Amino acid sequence: MKKLVILIFSVSCMMQTLHAQQKTYCNPINIDYGYTPIPNFSEWGRHRATADPVIVTYKGDYYLFGTNQWGYWHSSDMLNWKFVSRKFLRPWNKGYDELCAPGVGIIGDTMIVFGSTYTRQFSIWMSTNPKANEWKPLVDSFDIGGWDPSFFTDDDGRLYMYNGSSNKFPMYGIELNRKTMQPVGTRKEMYVLEPWRFGWQRFGEHMDNTFLDPFIEGSHMTKHNGKYYLQYGAPGTEFSGYADGLLVGNSPLDFFEAQSDPLSIKLGGFVRGAGHGTTFSDKFNQYWHISTTVISVKNTFERRLGIWPTGFDKDGNMFCNTTFGDYPHYIPSAKTDGSTYGKDGKSPYFTGWMLLNYNKPVQVSSTLGGYHPNNAVDELIKTYWSAASGNKGEWIQTDLGNVSTVNAVQINYADQDVSFPKEMDTIFLGKTIGLYHQYKLYYSVDGKKWNVLVDKSNNQTDVPHEYVELEKPVQARFIKLENIHMPTGKFAISGLRVFGNGNGAKPEAVKGFIVLRTEKDKRSAFIKWKPVDNAFAYNIYYGTHPDKLYTSIMIHSNNEYWMKAMDSQKTYYYTIESINENGVSERSPVIKVE
Repeated sequence: MKKLVILIFSVSCMMQTLHAQQKTYCNPINIDYGYTPIPNFSEWGRHRATADPVIVTYKGDYYLFGTNQWGYWHSSDMLNWKFVSRKFLRPWNKGYDELCAPGVGIIGDTMIVFGSTYTRQFSIWMSTNPKANEWKPLVDSFDIGGWDPSFFTDDDGRLYMYNGSSNKFPMYGIELNRKTMQPVGTRKEMYVLEPWRFGWQRFGEHMDNTFLDPFIEGSHMTKHNGKYYLQYGAPGTEFSGYADGLLVGNSPLDFFEAQSDPLSIKLGGFVRGAGHGTTFSDKFNQYWHISTTVISVKNTFERRLGIWPTGFDKDGNMFCNTTFGDYPHYIPSAKTDGSTYGKDGKSPYFTGWMLLNYNKPVQVSSTLGGYHPNNAVDELIKTYWSAASGNKGEWIQTDLGNVSTVNAVQINYADQDVSFPKEMDTIFLGKTIGLYHQYKLYYSVDGKKWNVLVDKSNNQTDVPHEYVELEKPVQARFIKLENIHMPTGKFAISGLRVFGNGNGAKPEAVKGFIVLRTEKDKRSAFIKWKPVDNAFAYNIYYGTHPDKLYTSIMIHSNNEYWMKAMDSQKTYYYTIESINENGVSERSPVIKVE
């Protein structure tokens, strides 16, 4: 027994040491998102936007491409991203839409890039040194074209392209000659959506307010242990239920079986949506999935990016962990066992740092119209507080309720009154280089004596979703953010989010958990439970196998949920846990729902 205790202690110390060496990140990822370049998309106000991301690992670095950014990013650690300015256009190409939903592939030692088009006038670009921005056309005009293209090079060197973005036509696949980029054979229909069966594929914010057929888009292929995992986005980019579905097959173009639940979906929380993305492997053989998250306030296509731990279980089931997906997570800095789930079904990459200021009291320097202070702490990225100006000295202060351990702070800026004189109207349409935010963070235990927590008053970088992991935790009850400089517009915050531990008791376990599935529509169910007094949120886990509850929904300030996302032909299993500032409760017994 003594040896066992020593062993457990040693393993615990080893994990603590590993985590101490790791850095953390928090979704949405903090990159210098460009502004939409499309004039009619910005009539309600200039705003940042990108979507449809691709990350590839190439020559020891990570390369990130997204829609209409007029360039791309590279990173050595998945944390610090450097932007490379470039428009992938030829002299005969006109307009702003040069890389919409880009396809990025690796052929041998060459990276290729292609933007969505059916006009037969866009080039496929190639590079063996993308870090130095060295590109040339591989083919002048890719005649076959494709909207939402993706490239996949198989182990035997054969090259394939998948594409499709429509609520009428299917997703297609085709083999390409890797030297000429000419098609080998004809396109094959890969998959057509089945919303009559899969509830999550229904078009609408709540998956039942349907007024259009759902869209299929954003294909991506991953191969693992001889199996082919074809991913696709659905049902619409403006919805919280935006997700990446999964098809599994034995060859690149033959029959694929649709999986009951999405690979990646994030229906609740601050960051919502996890659709049209790609899966990649890091330098330590750990899989990750990057996808599009939803704002859709200034325009339907106002979006950001999120990165989620991903993997395969012992049975070859592919999964993506979006549970606590907008809380701080570790980025591996050494080789891991390749698993994102421990025996308890929880990700070892989640730090365990809890949100400390959900709907807690807020004080501000000023308020513009109806953009109220508590919008900054309501865990909805769609809402925000705005000060009356963007001047130096505007501030917002959040009360944690009691002295707590603070490990990290995330500052999510919102775009409010990003406007200029008429003669400068094209500014902030597209990528504007040289933007920067400057601010100071303070902390206090009594609201009277303040100490500097973070000083970014000399910062020269653009940080629209600033995330700061403290070198050492501090004890504080109040956190204050003071504006020094905004790149444009008002000082506006959609989320001032403080993470750590509330130095109190974890919430009690949920009781009275029931799931009522209807015979009329077995895609749907009504879920209800007895409220937990010391909880502010809940995670509902579900799946078609009692030991594989890989999908979850976070519910705030409520004790019921209308479930719309099930496979009508499968039995489901459910459990729930409660959440507060101090941690997570034990999960309820698993319920079988037929």
